Amino acid sequence: ILSLANPQTGSKLETIKRKGVDLVIALDVSKSMLSEDISPNRLEKSKLFVSKLIDNLKGDRIGLIVYAGQAYAQMAITSDYSAAKMFLKTVNTNIVSTQGTDIAGAIMMADGFLKKSETKNKVLYIISDFENHEKGALDAVRSAKGNNVFVHTLGVGRTDGGPIPLKRGSNDFKKDREGNVVITKLDNEMLKRIALEGGGSYAELINIQSSVD
Repeated sequence: ILSLANPQTGSKLETIKRKGVDLVIALDVSKSMLSEDISPNRLEKSKLFVSKLIDNLKGDRIGLIVYAGQAYAQMAITSDYSAAKMFLKTVNTNIVSTQGTDIAGAIMMADGFLKKSETKNKVLYIISDFENHEKGALDAVRSAKGNNVFVHTLGVGRTDGGPIPLKRGSNDFKKDREGNVVITKLDNEMLKRIALEGGGSYAELINIQSSVD
C-alpha cells in the first residue's frame, strides 16, 4: 500500500509573487506642522494617522520619508511593523534642519524606493499642509506615475489656518519681521492637483479612522 502511494520526501524552492502593497509615507515635518488648528497639532495628528494605518496593514510593506526644506529617508521599506512604529515615534520638526516644503524631493526619493519593488501595487502617500512649497512637485509626481506609482495626498490643517506656537501648548507664537503673528494655512488646492496628476485621491485629516478607511 505504501509503495503504491509513492511517498516522497525532500524540499524544493518555489517563487511566489507577493500580492501586497508597497507603501511609502512622505511626512511633512516643517515648523508649520506644529500649528494646533487641529488637535493636538498637525504633526502629532499625522503621526497618529500613520500609526493607525500601520495597524491595518496585512502582508504589505511600508517605508517612511520625512521632509521640510529637504527630504530624508527615515525608514527603508519594511514589513516589520513594530520597527515602523518605533521610527515613527522619533519623528519631530527638528529632524530636518532646513525649512520649506520640498515635496518634489520627497516624491523623487519615494519613486527611487518603489522602482526597486517587485510588486505591481506601489503607492505614495503625501501628508502635508503644503505651505511654502518648493517648485517641481507636479513634474515629480508625473514621473512617479510613469513608473506605476499611485500618489495620494492627505491635507493636514485648516484652510483658515492657525498660528505656530514656539513651544507645544504655548501662547507665544511665531512672528514675522514686523512683529505680526504668522498664520499658517492648508493649501488644499495644490494637494488636490498632485493627487489628480498621480492617479490617486485627496482627503483631509479630520477623523483618523475615516481617513484610514
